[in-house]
Amino acid sequence: MLDVAERVAVEAAAFVAAERESMLDGAGVDVRTKSSRTDVVTAVDVASEKLIRARLVELRPGEPVVGEEAGGDAGDGGVTWVADPIDGTVNFLYGLPEFAVSVGAQIDGVSVAGAVVEPVSGRRWTASRGGGAWLDGRRLAVSRPEGLDMALIGTGFNYVAERRKKQAAMVAELLGRVRDIRRGGSAALDLCHVAAGWLDGYAEHGLSRWDWAAAALLAEEAGAVVSLPGQDAELGIDGTLAASPVIAGPLREALIDCGMGGI
Repeated sequence: MLDVAERVAVEAAAFVAAERESMLDGAGVDVRTKSSRTDVVTAVDVASEKLIRARLVELRPGEPVVGEEAGGDAGDGGVTWVADPIDGTVNFLYGLPEFAVSVGAQIDGVSVAGAVVEPVSGRRWTASRGGGAWLDGRRLAVSRPEGLDMALIGTGFNYVAERRKKQAAMVAELLGRVRDIRRGGSAALDLCHVAAGWLDGYAEHGLSRWDWAAAALLAEEAGAVVSLPGQDAELGIDGTLAASPVIAGPLREALIDCGMGGI
């Protein structure tokens, strides 16, 4: 399953990279909105997901696929593939390089293999349950910061303005308790960065299964403490937390104290 996830993600990433070059050279790209005017999907997202689905049908016939753009239902007991054709679409649309293609395999809702591939840099982030987390063949391990006050924390903001304001207030309160905050624009890459030790922790609201299906497994296999949407009511109904075990407890307490559970 890992080989298939990586192979399909690499192919989709190559397609997205070519489309990005065309866009940067002046070609237009069709854009529509979803949950709000700032929540966008491009024709490239849709085409990338079609490519992913077509390849999975060829390589893993009969197994259901759940994707950000075309939806889908998980199977009963067998393998379900979960795909995000471009995680970080706003970055892609603006020409920023921080976005990725994510393909994960789950059994009964639990991720067992996944790949996150960056079209611009070509980085390949991969993981399998029990097999570790890897970046281009190098095994990953989370950081070990001296304490929460020396921790670099990643986050993201919701597309709905009222919720985003509450998240900003939470981050403003958290800033005084950590080294600094980073907002990259791709939840999948933020989780990968925790796995690599490039971030000490990460917290965000509102992630969907395709955002974390592959990348949360990477963080977990690299040694992070991971809480997914719906698993910790005190972090909110859709809160996600991934952190080095050195700071996971103190970070969780700080996030709750800063109001994460009420957003």
